[in-house]
Amino acid sequence: MKQRYYLCIDLKSFYASVECVERGLDPMTTKLVVADPDRSANTICLAVSPALKRLGVRNRCRMRDIPKELHYIVAKPRMQRYIDYSARIYGIYLSFFSKEDIHVYSVDEAFMDITDYLSLYSVTPRELGRRIMGSVLEQTGIRATCGIGTNLYLTKIALDITAKHSPDFIGELDEESYRATLWDHKPLTDFWRIGHGTAARLAQYAIYTMRDIAAADEDFLYRLFGIDAELLIDHAWGREPVTIADIRNYHPRSKCLSNGQVLMSDYPFDKGRLIVKEMMDVLCLEMLSKDVVTPTVSLYIGYSVSDLTPRSRDGEPPSIPSVYLCGAQHAAGRTSLEAPTNSASQWLPAISALYDRIVDPGRTIRRVNITCCDIAREEFRQLDLFSDTAGSEKQKRMQTAILEIQTRFGKDLMIRGMDLEDGAMTLERNHQIGGHRSGL
Repeated sequence: MKQRYYLCIDLKSFYASVECVERGLDPMTTKLVVADPDRSANTICLAVSPALKRLGVRNRCRMRDIPKELHYIVAKPRMQRYIDYSARIYGIYLSFFSKEDIHVYSVDEAFMDITDYLSLYSVTPRELGRRIMGSVLEQTGIRATCGIGTNLYLTKIALDITAKHSPDFIGELDEESYRATLWDHKPLTDFWRIGHGTAARLAQYAIYTMRDIAAADEDFLYRLFGIDAELLIDHAWGREPVTIADIRNYHPRSKCLSNGQVLMSDYPFDKGRLIVKEMMDVLCLEMLSKDVVTPTVSLYIGYSVSDLTPRSRDGEPPSIPSVYLCGAQHAAGRTSLEAPTNSASQWLPAISALYDRIVDPGRTIRRVNITCCDIAREEFRQLDLFSDTAGSEKQKRMQTAILEIQTRFGKDLMIRGMDLEDGAMTLERNHQIGGHRSGL
């Protein structure tokens, strides 16, 4: 079987680099963070420039944790600008490879199957990686790092662990070099898909390295992690059978849509319900735009860490399931309708009833997430004999009109009255991308 080679290109401190380039500054020497100071001193920095990282400032730190004597630049997030840069850089990748051989992993990271291009360009994998990095720097001013591997997993590890210690910011691994150089690497959390929970669980059994995992009894690992042990064992040996072609051909058995946000302050019970209704309304319009419906919606509410003790109104015990008592950090539940729909007139009362049923009215709220489960094309929806077909069509025409107006003239032009109530977030979120300022 033909040996395959992959590249993974990561754009260094991408958001911070874009802000430096836009200001005519060198990202490698400029002390800059991307964060929204209007939120609070607790706001998380979305990106930290390499110059600040060298001074010990951690990525994704909070603004309050950065020493003031460093005299750094604070750039407000401009998500649309970062997406535009990412699209330009994707265009550079397309000048080298077919889109079928590229897998975009995130806004600043992409994998490429370069196997059939090495002979075309008469280069080694390292030379090709260096050429792509040079093109990105020349055309955008953004520096990149590169991982090279004989499978997708090794490519990611070469990028995350090896490249940062290389003078040219390129790391290269195959199964043999992986076992020779990284089998005893610590901590395990440096490896892709091993989080602190998994590492802590392994540490209970004196398993601290990839060598230890490879030497462990496989039946024991399966008892400990279930089917996930297969991935852990393969990765311990540097194996990964999945290719970019496999990723492109994968189709999930079920699909969902979700909407989540972290609130800017602690919200009391009534204002929290308003946020939930706003988010459900947005999801209904999104489902309509995609011509899909859902039979079930799940709701997750994260309570504020500053308020861990459940309280009650009017001295009465909170009317919530016992699982959410004793200082629980969250509430969760789901609700279903008799027939799948994207109608806001049906889902807003349903989500409100679910909220009232599962949320402790004496707690304050900081996180909200709503998921529309098992979405399906509306054309496959089956109507029962008791459906209010006329009412459903009227509601759909109204939602379609709202969607068309918002698409043509902007989301702010037509909103619901609840979006103007105290604590509402829809108007602000209309100008955000991924929960951050769009910059428009």
